[in-house]
Amino acid sequence: MTEASVREFKMPDVGEGLTEAEILKWYVQPGDTVTDGQVVCEVETAKAAVELPIPYDGVVRELHFPEGTTVDVGTSIIAVAVGDGAAAEPVREAEAPAAPEAEAAPEAEAAPEGRQPVLVGYGVATSSTRRRPRKGTQAPAQAAPPAAAAIQAEMNGHGPAAPVTRERPLAKPPVRKLAKDLGVDLATVTPTGPDGIITREDVHAAVTAAQAPEPSPAPAAQAPAPAPAAPSSAPVSYDTARETRVPVKGVRKATAAAMVGSAFTAPHVTEFVTVDVTRTMKLVEELKQDKEFAGLRVNPLLLIAKALLVAIRRNPDINASWDEAAQEIVVKHYVNLGIAAATPRGLIVPNIKDAHAKTLPQLAESLGELVSTAREGKTSPAAMQGGTVTITNVGVFGVDTGTPILNPGESAILAVGAIKLQPWVHKGKVKPRQVTTLALSFDHRLVDGELGSKVLADVAAILEQPKRLLTWA
Repeated sequence: MTEASVREFKMPDVGEGLTEAEILKWYVQPGDTVTDGQVVCEVETAKAAVELPIPYDGVVRELHFPEGTTVDVGTSIIAVAVGDGAAAEPVREAEAPAAPEAEAAPEAEAAPEGRQPVLVGYGVATSSTRRRPRKGTQAPAQAAPPAAAAIQAEMNGHGPAAPVTRERPLAKPPVRKLAKDLGVDLATVTPTGPDGIITREDVHAAVTAAQAPEPSPAPAAQAPAPAPAAPSSAPVSYDTARETRVPVKGVRKATAAAMVGSAFTAPHVTEFVTVDVTRTMKLVEELKQDKEFAGLRVNPLLLIAKALLVAIRRNPDINASWDEAAQEIVVKHYVNLGIAAATPRGLIVPNIKDAHAKTLPQLAESLGELVSTAREGKTSPAAMQGGTVTITNVGVFGVDTGTPILNPGESAILAVGAIKLQPWVHKGKVKPRQVTTLALSFDHRLVDGELGSKVLADVAAILEQPKRLLTWA
């Protein structure tokens, strides 16, 4: 078998701009026969869990990474022998160059002339990458930057430092954006990634270090016992005597970074209104009996979503985003309605594309599909991109209200509290009514108090008198 008979399948970018993914599970082992389109593994990106199909027929020769390893996009993860005689070939003839320890991933095969056939949207990496050091292992010592070395030499009394040229810190575009959002100068961050690359963790560590108070010395006898070493394999949860430590990765890691970036970038304002939704609850029960909604899930969230869509149509400037680079407000003429969903992997916000153009039964169908897909953990990265406004239903947990943080890139998010039977003044008398509290957070750079108040008031008015869905539509 020739070298060209072994194909290296690289970790694809299954979303837009993702830089890494964790291998959750392998469905094949060395020696297994695979066919074009067969799913070989499941990976978790910063957005969702995704199954990866192999784009050719052959026999698995090697799995380059074990389950639980986080791998950079563009790194080869599996070698497959293709062509005649593939099953009979015991090992690959072309081995990767020797690398120290287990830090370097096997080199990818040379790309043939022209573009390699790859899955749609997967792309072809032009440079090799290395496996990220596993948590709990000793990271290789990083050489001090020239500027830092010169300053240190002067501080150590070795005379004035020679003039140095400040080099641009190494970091991937998403990390640079995170640093910019958090106000961190990358030149002050100590890199821990391969080849001196600054990682997201390095940026957050710099923020934490800057905010941490100066520790006071503790008596030697009171020094805490050292934390147990992390397992040498992929990071997993582990217990100490009184704590459980859970590695932050995947969806939770991305959510944390996004929320920090949103909170420190967009000036949030939250307004509240308490509303009688008794008539809306009656309409929900009526729609459940309507044949147009047969087989569809009808609940208060459906009418709340429709109310928000009508309010946006009446106040279109709320459906916008802030373009920092261009210094422009981008008003969207479509609504991709995000619905915050709690899943075992963390909070995700898939959205319903072009929700503004859907009828009520179509909206009910889309909501049902969105929720069921999220619960099964099969939400695709594409379903979580391009949202324009979001609803988060904290009421399902019995919570009255909250102050939600904006989904990055959006200007508004509506929180819906629990719907409860409460005493309410209705037609001059105190009666038991179904009542809830709505909270609207918005980006005060592009949404002023008047616009935010109009949107929230419109949503409340529709839920109090749902016939306005017809008169205002």
